[in-house]
This record gives sequence, structure tokens and C-alpha cells, in this order.
Amino acid sequence: MADSTHESDRIMREARSSLQVQRDGGYHRRAGSIGDGSRRIKRSNRMQRLKLFLGTVLAILAGASIFGAFVNALGFGGVMIVAMAIIAAIFIFSNFPKVKAPKRADLSRTIDAQQLVARTELWLEHQRDALPAPAARIVGELGGQLDALGKQLAHVDPGHPAAGEVRKLVGEILPETIESYTKIPAHLRTEERAGSTPDAQLERSLTKISKEVDAMTRQLAEGSLDDLAIKDRYLDYRYGDAEGNPLENGVPLNEGSGVPLPDFDKTKARN
Repeated sequence: MADSTHESDRIMREARSSLQVQRDGGYHRRAGSIGDGSRRIKRSNRMQRLKLFLGTVLAILAGASIFGAFVNALGFGGVMIVAMAIIAAIFIFSNFPKVKAPKRADLSRTIDAQQLVARTELWLEHQRDALPAPAARIVGELGGQLDALGKQLAHVDPGHPAAGEVRKLVGEILPETIESYTKIPAHLRTEERAGSTPDAQLERSLTKISKEVDAMTRQLAEGSLDDLAIKDRYLDYRYGDAEGNPLENGVPLNEGSGVPLPDFDKTKARN
């Protein structure tokens, strides 16, 4: 009897562990989302599951209430059926609908650059387990870089050449690089040819792509940075420096300099 109890406990622990993994979106989820874009997709999926579950539970309870009111009292057996139906709903909507990783070909066909960034993050997460540790680390860092790029793209016209360059790099070059690596048989990935290995080549390629993503983000942000610098200079001219002294070409104006203070500052000085 003790052995049976121990075995039952083990089965229950494994079942709870499996359920938790599925709730979190599978084993890929345990490694964590690499960026906000993929995180939003998963969050949306969890909300969809919750809505479906709540709708199903309400339908079960409404059906049970109508049956009990107009047909026959539920009794113990009816209550157990309702409870089992709710448990079944918990199991179903803890597993379905799943977050589907986009196919590589779908990435290149995604027009909206912001959506492309999020879908690429999700695709990268599902490729991460097949990559060597250094490349997987770079992929994790790419998530944050892609998030920053996506924020800049929010202010870019989809038809702008910059958006096209992003689609080329993020939707084609990056996934093609990783897919080319994963097609190589595992036992050949560490084999040196022409002075390098596929593992090392992948790491170098991802490093270059990472730098290019960062460069694109900075280029897109230059307009915002220029605007900020102009506003900062205007505020200095209009309201003065941090201590309230009026500035001209970055130099404080005061009575000692031989340049008269504006009227409002003279009033303050007299008071």
C-alpha cells in the first residue's frame, strides 16, 4: 500500500509540473522571453485562453442551473459532472490554443515592421535550443535590441526606405543565417573547415547582425535626438540655465558682465 501511495504522489507531482509548463507556454517559455514583443504575443495568448475558459465555465454553470430548475435537481451525481466538466475545461485551456511560432517564410512576408520585430523575437526563442551557448546568448541580447528598434519604428512610415531595410535585415537575413546553421548535421557543427567551424561562423554572423540592428536603431533615433537638442537650446535661451540665469550662446547674462538683465530679472533683483 505504501508503494502505491508513493507512486501516486509521484504521478501527481509530474502532472502538476507538466500543467505548469503548459500554462507558461511550454518548455521554451521556461527559458524566458527574449523581448517585449514576444512577451506581448504570449500575454495575448494567455488572455485568449482565460476568456475561453471563463466563457466555458459560465456556459457549464448556466446549463446546470437551467437543467436543475426545469428538468430535475442535479443531486450529487449532477454536481460531480459539473465539477468534472470544469476540471476538463481547466486542462483544455491550460494547453490550448498554443502560441504558434511563425514560420521563417512568414517573417519575410510581414509588412508591418513593428509586428515583424515581435514575430521575429518569438521565432528566435523557438530556435534558441538548437544553437550553441555563445550564439544563444547573442540571441537573448538581440531581444532587447529588437525592442528598441521596434519603438523607433513606431514613428516611421511603413513605406519609408528605413522600414524596408529593417524588414530585409530582421525578416530575411537574420532568420536565414540561423536556418542555414540548423540545417547542418549536429556532428558537423564543430568540425573545422577552412580555418573555422559552423559554430564560430554563426557567432560571428550574429554579432555582425546585432551591431547592425543597433546601428539602425541609432540612425532612426537621430531625428529624435536632434529635436531634443534643439528644444534644450531653446529652453536655455528662453528660461535660462539650471540656476535660472538667462543664457546667450550658452553664456550666463548678469549685471557684472556689462549686459543688462531682462526686466523680469531686474525686478527680482530689486525685490
